[in-house]
Amino acid sequence: MSEKARSEHLRLIRHGEDAPDLPLSEDDEHKELALQGGGEVEQVYEGEIVSDEPERSRFLPSVVVDKVTVLRPNPAAKKVARTAAQHGALVLAGWHSWIVRLWKGLTIGRIRKQIRIADATGNLEALAVWLDKLDEAKTRRGERLMKLPLLALKMAMLSGGVLLGLLVLLVLVATLVWLTGAGEWVDVWLWLGGVLRWVIGALSVAWSVFVFAWPLLLVWAGHRAGRETEVAPAWAVEPGSADDSSGRDRIPDESAIINALKHLGIAPLNKAFKAGWRPRIVLPTQRDGEGYRTQLEPPPGVTVEMINQKKSVLAHNLVRLPVEVWPTEPKKQPGVLDLWVADQGSLTGPLPDWPLLKDGTADYFEGVPVSRNIRGKTVIGLLFQKNYALAGMMGSGKSTMILTLLLGAILDWLVEVDVFVFATNADYDPLKPRLRTLLTGPGDEVVEACLFLLRDAYAELSVRGNALKEHGAPAVTRELAEKDARLRPRIIVIDECQALFLHEEYGEEAEELCVKLMGAARKYAVTLIFATPEPSSASLPRKLMAVISNKACFAIGDQTSNDAVLGTGSYKQGISAVGLEPKTEEGPGDIGTCMATGFQAKAGLLRTYYVPYAEMGSVVARAMAIREKAILGGTSFDDERRDLLADLLDVIGADPVPAAQALAALKSTYSRHRPYALLRDRLELVRELDALGVKVPSSKNRHLIDPITIRGRMAEIAAAGAADEDGAG
Repeated sequence: MSEKARSEHLRLIRHGEDAPDLPLSEDDEHKELALQGGGEVEQVYEGEIVSDEPERSRFLPSVVVDKVTVLRPNPAAKKVARTAAQHGALVLAGWHSWIVRLWKGLTIGRIRKQIRIADATGNLEALAVWLDKLDEAKTRRGERLMKLPLLALKMAMLSGGVLLGLLVLLVLVATLVWLTGAGEWVDVWLWLGGVLRWVIGALSVAWSVFVFAWPLLLVWAGHRAGRETEVAPAWAVEPGSADDSSGRDRIPDESAIINALKHLGIAPLNKAFKAGWRPRIVLPTQRDGEGYRTQLEPPPGVTVEMINQKKSVLAHNLVRLPVEVWPTEPKKQPGVLDLWVADQGSLTGPLPDWPLLKDGTADYFEGVPVSRNIRGKTVIGLLFQKNYALAGMMGSGKSTMILTLLLGAILDWLVEVDVFVFATNADYDPLKPRLRTLLTGPGDEVVEACLFLLRDAYAELSVRGNALKEHGAPAVTRELAEKDARLRPRIIVIDECQALFLHEEYGEEAEELCVKLMGAARKYAVTLIFATPEPSSASLPRKLMAVISNKACFAIGDQTSNDAVLGTGSYKQGISAVGLEPKTEEGPGDIGTCMATGFQAKAGLLRTYYVPYAEMGSVVARAMAIREKAILGGTSFDDERRDLLADLLDVIGADPVPAAQALAALKSTYSRHRPYALLRDRLELVRELDALGVKVPSSKNRHLIDPITIRGRMAEIAAAGAADEDGAG
């Protein structure tokens, strides 16, 4: 076939509605041939012509088309058409919802629906209640209908009375105007006529505006109602859009939540939905911190625990990560699903700086900022009358919370801190200058030192009790702690505590001491903090957990470990950290995030403030400066070198005295000597003497300092000095 004939026969123009929806051809040669005639091509088909005059069979044409080039309609036009169709469908859905509500109101449809649901789910108790409500509703409706004629009569009488009263009033006013000479008797009636004409004119204009505007108002109101129903046909929705028929909306409102529940795969829930069940909304979706909160009642036979077991699916249906979805059952609202859904990514981004990072002081009795809750508010970690238990996998953030608590606590100059870590790490090293004790390592010597300190702390309770009696106070206060050094707040940290409680020789005694100490020390300003990566009834004894106030569970492996920290049954109630992930080589996971109880009015997710390791030193330096300023005040001190042993002999006399009494005498006699002023308690004095070679026995926690021992040590030092001089000579 010639090129001319080929061009003529290939130029086939078809309208869009007849053209098949095929891909555009990548070969432009045939387009150019088809355009040789100069016409505009709407849609071009490329094919092979069998003959110039094809014979037609009864069934099929004699033209075989093997390749077609289609020019698609304008995408913008398609989008406009789809948008218009979608909004039109919403308007119709809104009008439909009005009709349905009207019909339900006329037929008491809501109660009848609940009756069908109760019957379908086998809830006989609810069925009886709703049947009674149906009878009551019918009775009330009958009474209202019987009262309608009487109501109409009363309205007519009221209207007639009002009109008659106005007429009498106008007659009196007109007569008064005539009698006073202010005008003629008819002037009032003429004025009234003018007012009526103005009102009728205004109503006429308003009616014209209403007649013109009411269709638009009807469409607007229908569209608004349709958006609430969120009904849109699949053909009117852009494929892959957020508003598609799957209902997986980014904002977890009631409709999205119901849609998510429909696809959880819980048999009783599916049965309820098929029966027409719709949940009763206890608390409509509302903004709650960095997320949304909704409360609703699941149907009979469906517990919050069952929904919690499908938490990962629920999170997927709500377009969230599992850590961003928290279904719980409030203790005061049994049978209610309290669902909090975080904004996407709100629980994985960085937190603001710790409030005390750059400046500020703290108060042990008021607590320190330690974390932020899911609502984005700072949570205060209380210390007075509180104790802590933290658990979670390695790399989950336990030490981060402890360090944040301690960094805040040492910004109060009154606080003394002892830290024991039964593992080799340097987490607490930046705090060492401000700590009274820091011992780390897996050896028995650290366990023995910790046990010794626990014994000392328990024995010290009697000293604190006597001090409170002297002051006539029921509990330690800041004023008393500033006044009396015996009542200074103490914090004892036991990290990797499983090594202590599982120790073959000391474990049982350590557990007993900790339980007694926590039970008695509540009003004495002594706080204990325990941490372990292996939560169990052995590493965190039940007697101990029963009296601990603040519990935090970071990323944890299973339900049993979760409940060992947060309490039996916590996992079933949705108080769970099982979905959290620890830090790994692949990423930070949910490090610093924990499920906690005791920090707030009810259990909830917390994100711990993080203080960079490199910046801890500046906080500790500030704490040291605050402490020295508070202790030394405006007093001027001498820099004279002194002999501690000689000074002790000078103040204690000839008989052994308790270390606390010796320290008080030392500070009083040499009040302008800085090192003595900075000694915090008798244990620091005992450690100073130990460094000089004087061993002070505990003597039932009294630590008696014997002058004979001091004289003997002084003689040894003098003899050693003399020997050195002779050797040098």
